[in-house]
Amino acid sequence: MSRDQRVRDNWALIFAQNLAIQHSRRFEVVFCLAPEFLGAALRQYAFMLKGLVEVEKSLQKYGIAFHILTGNPEKKLPELLKKRQASFLINDFDPLRVKRKWAESVSKKIRIPFYEIDTHNIVPCRHVTNKLEYGAYTIRPKINRMLPDFSTTFPRLKKQPPPARADISKNNPQTLLNLLDIDKAPGEVNWIKPGEHAARRALRKFINQRLRRYHLDRNDPNKDAQSNLSPYLHFGQLAAQRVAIEVRKADAPEEAKSAFLEELIVRRELSDNFCLHNENYDNFDGLTGWAKKTLDEHRKDKREYIYSLDDFENARTHDRLWNAAQTEMVATGKMHGYMRMYWAKKILEWTRSPESAMKTAIYLNDKYELDGRDPNGYAGIAWSIGGTHDRAWGRQKVFGKIRYMSYNGAKSKFDIDAYIGKIENLLKQY
Repeated sequence: MSRDQRVRDNWALIFAQNLAIQHSRRFEVVFCLAPEFLGAALRQYAFMLKGLVEVEKSLQKYGIAFHILTGNPEKKLPELLKKRQASFLINDFDPLRVKRKWAESVSKKIRIPFYEIDTHNIVPCRHVTNKLEYGAYTIRPKINRMLPDFSTTFPRLKKQPPPARADISKNNPQTLLNLLDIDKAPGEVNWIKPGEHAARRALRKFINQRLRRYHLDRNDPNKDAQSNLSPYLHFGQLAAQRVAIEVRKADAPEEAKSAFLEELIVRRELSDNFCLHNENYDNFDGLTGWAKKTLDEHRKDKREYIYSLDDFENARTHDRLWNAAQTEMVATGKMHGYMRMYWAKKILEWTRSPESAMKTAIYLNDKYELDGRDPNGYAGIAWSIGGTHDRAWGRQKVFGKIRYMSYNGAKSKFDIDAYIGKIENLLKQY
């Protein structure tokens, strides 16, 4: 268990149990806790580990043992497989380079069948297409054509006899955190509770209270219209397929449901496609030809402002709107979706190069966002800074033909002063 950290609605668990029953074997669940992961800090590790403690308790009810291994997965997992005399290994799909590298390394060290199950997407990423898609308009019809076949109900796990010996101790989040060499500065947040039970409650709250106006209000950071499900989806504490099932059944306008499902399904699966088929998804080399060309043509454009990483991290720019967005992310671990676009584009405008802009945006996103280190984040930054999944627009200084966003443009869409005031009040709580 790696990307999808839940017991309910988990195709990898369902497949593993069916395979075990077919071969008259027990099955167990393993999570490999890497000592560091792509800049994740205390905030993200604590959220994840508290969710995993819930996973352990839920699995115990089914008689299923749960291991947390601490250390390098490429070394620790093959050792455990040998010790447990495993017959099969089932892993959940992840398009990120580091996860694919781990899986490839493990596969070379074992001599048992190794299955990969995509339980994160509704239509499995490798099934949708075997190539890099240009944008939502090319992947959407492929997903929609296959979606009915993959929108089935989830079978329930079956109880198995408890382990013959209780050799797996209960896992304590704080004990595990103490084993990690991670940044403790981005502390835990208290506005959201981790775990799949909390995730299902958050889903019900969104559907009952905010879904009806999603298509109208989602881009206004002053209105509480977003689902707030992204941390749960990122850690796999909630299945996207379950969200889609419940949203489709909801008593809400079709426009609202369609707008939400477009982001939940098409945009998320497009991001997975981007990271799977583009080895440079997190740097300048991964941008499309026209985007690299236009950014190269404007490298020497004079920047009105240039800020250091420290300036950005501590929200010390001339732009009160940008500073508020950065402050929201640092304080809460979540920046409003519309502001994420504005935030990233201004980093391009105020740094010396697009390479530096991408590096800065990814560093800050992955350090502070609960849902950082995610294909959605990498694709979103590549869209904002490098035109990925977008088209060429009118030429602007620094941006070239990359889509431009301005302070005045934001001002025309929502009450900027109200948003800044909201963040200033929020800070008083922290």
